[in-house]
Amino acid sequence: MANVKKKKKSAKRRAEANALKFSCFLLALIIAITAVVFITLDKHNDKLLQNGNGTTESAQNAQTAEPGSTSPATGGTTSPITEPETALPVLAPGTIDNPTIITIDEENWHLTLVNSCYRIPDDYEPNLVYVCGSAERLDAQVAVHYEDMYNAALEDGVTLTPCSGYRSYELQERNYNNKVSFFESQGYSHEEAIIEAASIIMPPGSSEHNLGYAMDIICVEEYFEDTDAFKWLTENAADYGFIMRYPKDKQDITKVIYEPWHWRYVGVELAHELKDSGLVLEEYMGVA
Repeated sequence: MANVKKKKKSAKRRAEANALKFSCFLLALIIAITAVVFITLDKHNDKLLQNGNGTTESAQNAQTAEPGSTSPATGGTTSPITEPETALPVLAPGTIDNPTIITIDEENWHLTLVNSCYRIPDDYEPNLVYVCGSAERLDAQVAVHYEDMYNAALEDGVTLTPCSGYRSYELQERNYNNKVSFFESQGYSHEEAIIEAASIIMPPGSSEHNLGYAMDIICVEEYFEDTDAFKWLTENAADYGFIMRYPKDKQDITKVIYEPWHWRYVGVELAHELKDSGLVLEEYMGVA
């Protein structure tokens, strides 16, 4: 009888032990399944972040790296969203009292910006040629395009008479200083006079005439805007790479009076871009 009781107790203990083992196994299995689920969800979230509004570290590297630089995450090269066909020169800030002296990029010479804050060296000498049988000269790279435009206008019955092309640094300096003296004689302070003068006659080295890139056509009077020549230029000049450099509605940006007679070469592509956008060169170059 005692042996029977012992056997029953022993069987009960084995059953309890087996039940405990099964419970432990089941708990371990649940933990393992839960871990797999969390790992899968975590990976899925990472993919969502990469493809959605969030960005991973490699995506951030691609966004902040400079165009054409090597990406540390991929070992490849990054590309900007939109890449201009021509890299713009980087211009350090200048002022009318302390202008930046620029160096002309020979490959992108047509992008050269000069104004009262950005000037060419006083010893700069362009390669000049006479245009259209006149006494006026332009940089040789510009002259060929002016003559093409001149001849095209002639075919339409319009004569784009060259009025004022290249000016030497010395002539520009003399004209500018005379204008400063005029404003001082009118009661302006020297600081006020140099600003007023620069809106009419650019300081030496800051005029596009000193570059040989611009031509004053027919005259230097505002009535030019009412001529057939102005109408023709407005419609066709961009096809030959020329822009009206100093529009009436951009005087606060160019700091130069409205000059409908002043047309400057920037290249056909940029001329059309500026014409279509309404931007002036300062805005395009990012120094407005």
